[in-house]
Amino acid sequence: MSKGNTFEADILALIFNATAIANIAQNGVAPLTDLHVSLHTADPTDAGSQTSSETAYTGYARIAVARTVGGWTVSGTNPTVVSPAANIDFPECSAAPGAAITHFGIGVSAHPTAGKLLYSGTVTPNITMAVGVIPRLKTTSTISED
Repeated sequence: MSKGNTFEADILALIFNATAIANIAQNGVAPLTDLHVSLHTADPTDAGSQTSSETAYTGYARIAVARTVGGWTVSGTNPTVVSPAANIDFPECSAAPGAAITHFGIGVSAHPTAGKLLYSGTVTPNITMAVGVIPRLKTTSTISED
């Protein structure tokens, strides 16, 4: 079973841009205004939460990104992809860098709450951590429904 390409784009626009799907879904009362981006040292997996394999370097915190077209770009079809509208810079590592950053997650909760993980993707190339490194997700980082 699969979803139609247009509907996949509609779902991503609903989640990331707070855009209603006509006759199916509205943004709701008191909607979530931000999504929280996390960094991971391994795949958090479909069964994981926002804390699954989440990095723990000193200074780390999740970054809130608005559920708007100013926060996220939804583009294309087959597949429709979502990417940050601007680079997402995380706090600088001040100590205990830990393992390389291999994945990013998008969820509903601020750090350090476990929270619901909505999507995850790979960080390419991986970010090798060291004191003084400021991890960055670029606008070329994408996720898709396919």
